[in-house]
Amino acid sequence: MGELTIRPNTHVTLEYELRGEDDELLDASEQLDGEPIRYVHGYGMLVPGLEAALFGLSAGDEREVLVPAEGAYGEYDEELVLEIARSDLPSPQRVQVGDEFTAESPDGDEMAVTVQAIQGDTVTVDANHPLAGMTLRYRIKIMEVREASDEEVESAAASLDDAHEHIHGPDCDHAHDPVSLGERDVN
Repeated sequence: MGELTIRPNTHVTLEYELRGEDDELLDASEQLDGEPIRYVHGYGMLVPGLEAALFGLSAGDEREVLVPAEGAYGEYDEELVLEIARSDLPSPQRVQVGDEFTAESPDGDEMAVTVQAIQGDTVTVDANHPLAGMTLRYRIKIMEVREASDEEVESAAASLDDAHEHIHGPDCDHAHDPVSLGERDVN
């Protein structure tokens, strides 16, 4: 039997460097608080374009992977920039530009939003992912590929099921009491 390659239900450890379109370093496993990515392949734990590019690679392989916006966090959508009443926010008097919190759309879906601007009693929030609209460039090195344990597969499947409930992962620090965005004005 040959060397194990990345395929569904393999556990992968990889070192990475992520750069934006302007070659700005966005994230890397070798940064001060960084660490390698460890994931079970096939459960949407990475952006789709990167996960697809890793299929078939083995430990020791190195690649540069260019992921266009549609294979990463999607195109930037101006309709996801909304104005809401300051009084609808948690701690309305303490809200600041850059704050993140969970909001509830008119159809009941929860989404993470970031405060972009504050003007009097009106707050502009953006529900786009911070990397939406960007082509991403990953430099990756596969450190390990092994069969995932049953527990790792179950955990990955559960995370996939929960993905629509929370998109930032377990270490986020924004408020989780959803704010209602009310009815959207559609012109």
